[in-house]
Amino acid sequence: MTSPVPVIAPTLAQPSPLATRPAPRNLAEVFWSFTWLALQGFGGVVVVVQRELVEKKRWLTREEFIEEWAVAQVMPGPNVVNLSIMIGDRYFGLRGALAAVAGILALPLVLVLLAALAYAHWATHPAVAGALRGMGVVAAGMIGGMGLKLMPALRQHPLGPVWSGLMALAAFVAVAWWRIPLPWVLLVLGLLACGLTWRKVAP
Repeated sequence: MTSPVPVIAPTLAQPSPLATRPAPRNLAEVFWSFTWLALQGFGGVVVVVQRELVEKKRWLTREEFIEEWAVAQVMPGPNVVNLSIMIGDRYFGLRGALAAVAGILALPLVLVLLAALAYAHWATHPAVAGALRGMGVVAAGMIGGMGLKLMPALRQHPLGPVWSGLMALAAFVAVAWWRIPLPWVLLVLGLLACGLTWRKVAP
């Protein structure tokens, strides 16, 4: 009597994260998404970009956002514009990059011109000066809060949380305390961090 051949149920391959991740459907969605981001970005649009694209839309993971934001900072030009170019290019190539840049700049440019005209007229008013100081404090708090929110993602970095924290602390001390120009901080600490990371990941 022969033993029955066991029937092995076929296993379905797990879908890759990139295949299941939400993504913009077309160029119009890219344009209007970045327009909406720019209109929310009082005091620093990067905070809004992180919240909208990472937490709400989930077009990027926290780790991807940190990596692409780091590249955007070391490249010439406005950081947020550089970031929008990379995100638009990620999904639609050159057309996506142009749509993202148009969204981040077009309507806000009109509003900034109108605000400049109003500021030129009311700049000496004490209430306007006080409001601007208050917005500066809020902007600093928003950027600090975003940094704290992204810190858990550094656990996945090849350097680990300790070295990543030391690099972040060194950059903060160099810029905020010692007043070292940002290009020199990026050159020295950036090259050091790249070298240490390469040693960790190199075969």
